[in-house]
Amino acid sequence: MPNPNRKLFLPTLLITLIFVFLLDLALGSVHIPLSEVITTLLGGQAAKTSWTNIILKLRLPKALTASLAGAALGVSGLQMQTLFRNPLAGPFVLGISSGASLGVALVVLTAIAIGNPMFLKDLGILGDFTLIVAASLGAALTLGIVLIVARRVQDTTTLLILGLLFGYATSAVVNILLGFSSSEQIQSYLIWTFGSFAGVSWNQMTVLAPVVLLGLIVALVLSKPLNALLLGESYARSLGLTVQKARFWIITSASVLAGTITAFCGPIAFLGVAIPHLCRSLFNTSDHRVLIPAVTMMGGILALIADLISQLPGSQIVLPLNAVTALIGTPVVTWIVLRRNSQKSFPT
Repeated sequence: MPNPNRKLFLPTLLITLIFVFLLDLALGSVHIPLSEVITTLLGGQAAKTSWTNIILKLRLPKALTASLAGAALGVSGLQMQTLFRNPLAGPFVLGISSGASLGVALVVLTAIAIGNPMFLKDLGILGDFTLIVAASLGAALTLGIVLIVARRVQDTTTLLILGLLFGYATSAVVNILLGFSSSEQIQSYLIWTFGSFAGVSWNQMTVLAPVVLLGLIVALVLSKPLNALLLGESYARSLGLTVQKARFWIITSASVLAGTITAFCGPIAFLGVAIPHLCRSLFNTSDHRVLIPAVTMMGGILALIADLISQLPGSQIVLPLNAVTALIGTPVVTWIVLRRNSQKSFPT
């Protein structure tokens, strides 16, 4: 039964997102009062000039990146779980992040091979778009292979295993490429794989934000086809849905969202799997018209919380973002598996 208070959940998520966003701007190695953060965001000057610089130049782009990344990965995971009708599908599990990593590695190592490691930075925004296209194509290629196999394989568990294998294969290609790289280049790539929201500048934000927002809009437009696919492709066709066309746009949206975030923030795990399930449980619905806005906000909240934890506010230590998201995501995924088994054993 739908929760009668469900209408209050979306406004509550929005308020929580705003609060955590402000908290992310206030906490860190330098503590800044929330009142000073709000003053600065409204165009005023903080009590200390250094606080204004920290907020506007360092923490604000990082917090915006975290919000966009959580939303993008959550919605991408939601789309893939619906498309594959598999609760454990997600950008990381099905090899999408590995495919995006391969695209980024190819571009970066090509720049190194031509003798100009700073080539992409020299291109400015064009270089950022190159990374996005490479990561999205890598993600789409991996997901496309999984979908081709999906036509021949009916068992979702087998499909999930094949998706993992494709991810391992693309990771193996990346490792081979790294075998021809210098120790400095390998170290830079490994640091990138840890994941971080702090590497996006304001110039890069002019590329990241529009692309992610476009992907989210496409996903929202696809709410009706996604709802139809919940009951299977045959039912969707009976409703007049062109399944192949819907599948193409779902793949495109999911690949662009996951690929873009991977290009700028590294391959961030677990958020894409955990967030959709949290929202389904909270709202007790599978309606994508509700879930997509909910996942967008919940994704931003959890990504910002992960960023806060990774900074260990008040210290100079920064934890790898992927380690934090794994610590958040593992209990959620474990709960999903146990809950599904419980429901199978004790049907209601």
